[in-house]
Amino acid sequence: MVFAGASPNPALALRRYETAFRRLGFEEIRYAYEPVGAAFFFARALKSDATVLVGDFGGGTSDFSIIRFEREAGQIRAQPLGRSGVGVAGDAFDYRIIDNLVSPPLGKGSSYTSFGKVLPVPNRYYAAFARWDQLALMRASRDMREIRALERDAVEPDKIGRLVEVLDENLGYQLYRAVSNLKEALSSAQEAAFRFEAGSISIVRTVARADFEAWIAPELGQISQAVDAALVDAGLAAEAIDRVFLTGGSSLVPAVRAIFHQRFPAERIETGAELESIASGLALIGREPNLERWTEAAR
Repeated sequence: MVFAGASPNPALALRRYETAFRRLGFEEIRYAYEPVGAAFFFARALKSDATVLVGDFGGGTSDFSIIRFEREAGQIRAQPLGRSGVGVAGDAFDYRIIDNLVSPPLGKGSSYTSFGKVLPVPNRYYAAFARWDQLALMRASRDMREIRALERDAVEPDKIGRLVEVLDENLGYQLYRAVSNLKEALSSAQEAAFRFEAGSISIVRTVARADFEAWIAPELGQISQAVDAALVDAGLAAEAIDRVFLTGGSSLVPAVRAIFHQRFPAERIETGAELESIASGLALIGREPNLERWTEAAR
């Protein structure tokens, strides 16, 4: 298991998991990792033994597992060979879209006056605004009080007023629907319309896929490095991977898929059930008579 974040602490995270489950009355606790669930879902369709790289692209993390699947007496046996992960995925792509399309009309890069001086509006407001987990907390934060005061002294008060409106009126859901719609559209088209219209706010832009890919280039680089790290951890060259299974919503982004097409022949790469393979695979693992093959016991 690879934990992501500014200061990841796997031991602390596992202790918290186990404490919570034991308080709920569970005596036997086992971990089944999401990429393994996706791998199990995919492995049922294998017609022969294979070494499989599974790429699981979620909201906050991209996880990679390399597993050797073999059939013995009608049963699937699995041997984990390598793994890696990185704390960027769909949420990071959303951040880039908001930062480039939404934050500027809401005051990012603008100025305010203080004691006769013209100063830049602090970027930290927009760093929080563009993140799912922090947006909902901004209304009750000290930053929100500062933003309200800033509107009075802003060189472009209408822009700061729009930011206040988004926060006061809880328009985050509409914002992220607009972001998701753009990502989905750019997965099949070279350009698409971004449309965020809520309350008095109307932000409509035509976005080229090439621009979106340029915005997320840093995250694509980290994902690419993590794929290579999984191969290194397994001690395998790309040629040794028989099949590649990509799952999760962000696996639909063409630039993400290109990372794998650069390393593996197209006929080895498969996708499908992007939004359900993990849940289905984990449920099917729970039916297995020998859970030790697929799960890891809590310490």
